[in-house]
Amino acid sequence: MEFNYKYGGASSVKNSSSATAVKFSPDVLREPTFFVGVLDKKIPFREAISALHDVVVADFNFKPKDNTEYLAWLKKQEEVWLMNVGTDKAALDNEIADLRNQLNGLKGQREKITGPYYKAQRNYFNYLYKRDYAAWLVLDPVITVHPDQVFFECFSQDESVYGKLSCGYDVFSGISEFECGTTNVDYSEHLYQEFQKIRTYKETDFRIDPAGFDVKTTGEESYKEVKIDLPDSWVRGFLQVSSAMTSKKVSFDLEAMDIANFISVLKRNKERTGPRSIKYVLKPGEPIVAIFEPWNIEVVCKRSIYKGNKTEEIRVWGRRRILLLERLLPITDKFTVHLLGRGMPSFYTAHLTNEMYFTLGLSGWTANDWTSSSQLDLLAPRGMVDAQTMQTIYLKLREDWFKSGADLAQSLSLDLNTVNNALSTFTQAGKVIYDLKNQVYRIRELKKDGIDIESLRFSSELDKEAFQLSENGGVSELMHHDQGGKSEVKGLVSNQFRPILSIDSDLKIIDGKCTCHDYYRDKMTKGPCVHMLALRIEFDKN
Repeated sequence: MEFNYKYGGASSVKNSSSATAVKFSPDVLREPTFFVGVLDKKIPFREAISALHDVVVADFNFKPKDNTEYLAWLKKQEEVWLMNVGTDKAALDNEIADLRNQLNGLKGQREKITGPYYKAQRNYFNYLYKRDYAAWLVLDPVITVHPDQVFFECFSQDESVYGKLSCGYDVFSGISEFECGTTNVDYSEHLYQEFQKIRTYKETDFRIDPAGFDVKTTGEESYKEVKIDLPDSWVRGFLQVSSAMTSKKVSFDLEAMDIANFISVLKRNKERTGPRSIKYVLKPGEPIVAIFEPWNIEVVCKRSIYKGNKTEEIRVWGRRRILLLERLLPITDKFTVHLLGRGMPSFYTAHLTNEMYFTLGLSGWTANDWTSSSQLDLLAPRGMVDAQTMQTIYLKLREDWFKSGADLAQSLSLDLNTVNNALSTFTQAGKVIYDLKNQVYRIRELKKDGIDIESLRFSSELDKEAFQLSENGGVSELMHHDQGGKSEVKGLVSNQFRPILSIDSDLKIIDGKCTCHDYYRDKMTKGPCVHMLALRIEFDKN
């Protein structure tokens, strides 16, 4: 997928003894999106935007130790050892020692001559790794300006961590002008270093530069144009995160001290064997308990009481990514945790001020990242909504920029299920994002192109294949019964596979089984298989 970016200059931070000016250069190929204000909550913003940078540069993939230099030394040393073992003549030993001294002298001269070259070469490759602009563009954050807040979104290098910083307008002491919309911004390592100079005694001007869109006055030479092949995974990751946010969750609050204790356990212990997980033990009216395996270290969160209605035990993996929250600990008192289920994604929301909060989204585990393996968008209801109704719902949401599904249904006099199905489709298409904290849907267009309603029908080839199975009579022997607010659905797919689904009152799959190879290999960790989807589609028709 090819994306074009055109930035109105470079983003910058200008510091003086009394003031700091933060300027983000947006993508001028999008609709005009800008924001100008004076930052009020300076230290919380500095720490939060720095934590977002920590997400951007994070890479939790396994990195094997580089033994190249040791193996090269060992190969040379073996020749010396063999020579020492194969001769017992004193004269030869003396001659070898003399030659070795001469060789060491020549090696020293060679290193002295070639040393500056190899040092410059190493620095050059390090520079390319850190500053190569085409590679860095993939990690440029997305900024969205809304009537009540500005929020930043990004992914980690390994694409297993999603970060979102939301700044309500109470974070600013004065707002000169703004225009709602979504844009990419130029964001570099140098900009991060300048953020560290923000201080409480300095006035800080925050600007998503509106002048960047004035093409005629600023001139083409002031723009920085870049055309890159953006991986589909980048866009797909945002879609998976948005769908995960709307899925059924088990939620609870933790004190900042609880997260600090979690981080302390992870820093003081190194696992040698599995399982490398946290098991949350949740009992109504009792303190939340986190058990760190395989050490079975139990952390009791005495001041964090679980307020749910039933006992839950949920394991999550990829726990070391929680370390990314460490910088937020001094500026927050409470975290809200959302767990989707065993081995499923989780979200940690840090409440920084009344209207500033930081959301960290973790995929099921590090290797099962948001962008390549997850099929969480397929967990959402697949009810079809006609194009005209979808357009009506979208335009109404666009008027206010954010609204709950219930409010949209009431204002448009539509059925709530119809509205939710449409919003789910828009979420999977990158047009809308769900706000976990405020529980509203927000306009956030990942693409600047207009909406092609018909193209939103299928979110993936797997989804398309499931619909074709259903339409071609591939599902038979459909049976279902309701119990305790849930529906258990069974059937025969392709005259061979027997999937079983558990669907909640919101028509979302909360559990499932199948007799196919994909299920036995992955269970539900990568989402439902094609046979489960076909069964659910057939169930929706009835």
